[in-house]
Amino acid sequence: MAERSFKKEVEHLRMGKGETFTGEGILAITKALLENGVGYVGGYQGAPISHLMDVLADAEDLLGELGVRFEANASEAAAAAMLAASVHYPIRGAVTFKAPVGVNVASDALANLASSGVNGGALIIIGEDYGEGSSIMQERSHPFAMKSQIWLLDPRPSLPSIVKAVGDGFELSEASNTPVMLTVRIRACHVTGSFEASDNKRPKMTVKDALANPKKDFNRVVLPPASFVHEHDKIDNRWPAAEKFIIENGLNEFFGPDTSKIGLICQGGMYNGVIRALQRLGLADIYGNSDIPIYCLNVTYPLINSEFTDFVKDKEGVLVIEEGQPEFIEQAFATFILRNGLQVKMHGKDMLPMAGEYTGQVMLDGITAFLKKHAPDMLPGQMRAPNKTAQAIPDLSKTVPTRPPGFCTGCPERPIFAAMKLVQEELGEHQITGDIGCHLFACLPPFEVGGSTMGYGLGPASNAAFDGGGKKRAISIVGDGGFWHNGLSSSIGNMVFNKSDSVAVIVDNYYSAATGGQDILSSRANNATKSTQNPITDALKGVGVKWVRQIDRTYDVPKMREILHEALTTEEKGPKVIVASSECMLNRQRREKPIRNKAIKDGLRVEVPRFGIDEDICTGDHACIRLSGCPSLSLKKLDDPLRDDPIAHIDQSCVGCGNCGEVADAAVLCPSFYRADVIHNATWFEKLWQGVTAGVIGWLQNRRAAKRLEFPETV
Repeated sequence: MAERSFKKEVEHLRMGKGETFTGEGILAITKALLENGVGYVGGYQGAPISHLMDVLADAEDLLGELGVRFEANASEAAAAAMLAASVHYPIRGAVTFKAPVGVNVASDALANLASSGVNGGALIIIGEDYGEGSSIMQERSHPFAMKSQIWLLDPRPSLPSIVKAVGDGFELSEASNTPVMLTVRIRACHVTGSFEASDNKRPKMTVKDALANPKKDFNRVVLPPASFVHEHDKIDNRWPAAEKFIIENGLNEFFGPDTSKIGLICQGGMYNGVIRALQRLGLADIYGNSDIPIYCLNVTYPLINSEFTDFVKDKEGVLVIEEGQPEFIEQAFATFILRNGLQVKMHGKDMLPMAGEYTGQVMLDGITAFLKKHAPDMLPGQMRAPNKTAQAIPDLSKTVPTRPPGFCTGCPERPIFAAMKLVQEELGEHQITGDIGCHLFACLPPFEVGGSTMGYGLGPASNAAFDGGGKKRAISIVGDGGFWHNGLSSSIGNMVFNKSDSVAVIVDNYYSAATGGQDILSSRANNATKSTQNPITDALKGVGVKWVRQIDRTYDVPKMREILHEALTTEEKGPKVIVASSECMLNRQRREKPIRNKAIKDGLRVEVPRFGIDEDICTGDHACIRLSGCPSLSLKKLDDPLRDDPIAHIDQSCVGCGNCGEVADAAVLCPSFYRADVIHNATWFEKLWQGVTAGVIGWLQNRRAAKRLEFPETV
């Protein structure tokens, strides 16, 4: 089950010429693919592009009607390899995945694809995840495009521009026989807007047509001497063809006045931020009409020497607005200036940050600094001179507590690490590595388990140096998504082949939870178009793991601790793998809450488990919080003057998973946790019985209170 369903929105993909399409950027990309006669699509989910895979999955019926093949690939490498269909056949193909990590995974296939070249248009749609909100290392896809000579599009973040870029990308790929990357940042993925739709087109050649008439060309195989010829073909033919197409079709855009002593050059994805900064300075109106010339690079590789030269030849100074580092675009333009003997002063990273996301304020500050140097008369009066009275922004990290990410309320991964912490309390600290996925939050308080991650599915592989045996066995974590992505071969297979005497824990959430709940091979759900319900344990045994343990309820902390303890202390040599399975609570709540709420609204009897803490029993040492870390566990100050310390308290966000009570039991903490089943639309007998029990309890409480007043010294 995916995080979001796009069934309703997918119907809009059937719109035809003359109709206005309104929606998110990802939906617009899907519509553009269909309008441009794509023959096959695939990819692998990952923020900020995950929803594109979800949309494609929900649109499989429509894709089938048009003769389009859809593949939910096992990894980014598998997706990129699928583009081989466009090498020999004039079929347009598109794949999508997260960047730059997805590009890294797909690098081998992409490099070979770029070397051999393509006949059909090959489009790689990448979700560029850069900035403070990113979940990965801070890198850009730009250098990979340069390394392998893959043309890189970076359209303005508006639906018409994004839709046009899809068509331009296919045509540019075909005109230059080169694969093309289309970069969309998170704001472009989710920007809303509208554009005039066109009719969907069946591919001129479908994959079924190609199967009926197979072709081969050994000159396309990346082996010497052909690979040497490919390199010359890139420079002698493909590059000039790409430049010619970009210029003749106006892929890059120019805005503002024709003449000026200054100019701005920006990546297409930065355009909205540039315009907003100019609006704040009074140098652009609400329609985006700028008082300063702007050269907008919807194609950031290759850069066009003639376009750049024409733009800067009559200017005193230009500012290059390029997010991220190194400053590849700025360096290339500096080379153009030198080789063409131009005298223009070029600025970029000297006025804008070398690294980090270019937010609205960052953009405003950089453009203001540029204008102060080259056109102070264009600035508002109060901004022309340096502001000597400006107050420094205080360092709020000294006063505002940090808010690190953590497990969701009720997350079934939380008890795994509570159990691991209890085991380490007995056996001592162990060498632990993590992996990409929600379980990586365990490296933060209160668990502080593990401290490194090397790539999706590579958790066990990153512990390989410690797998030779020792006083303590190494522990590694990998999620079910990572296991099927790369972990089975690169991590588990590696452990088996090398007879690693270590422990791997596979966290099975029933689907790829961290990327949005997409089905994978071991998903428990029925999927009409995909093969699911393939147990991870079968795969482990199939590659030679002898010691395998399955636990189907991770909330059973004592059981989880027992299995971990056994794995770490058994005399049996070789890899030991624990499959810890429980459904992702976030997706479970998304599925069950609407059903439960409807049942309650319809007057049906519904039981909802809730947990609480007995205030009289709670000792107030908060060990339960330190071992659980559940967001619903908080502190409560009592009115009792004899109890100064706050006690533990469970707030209304509790989902009734029972982890807090299990932890308290396993760690032999105070027995203050209790479970109460809240009954909605109770039967008449339950209401009667509730009245009787409440009356008896009330009578006993009043009786006890009266005795306290009568004999205070004995109570």
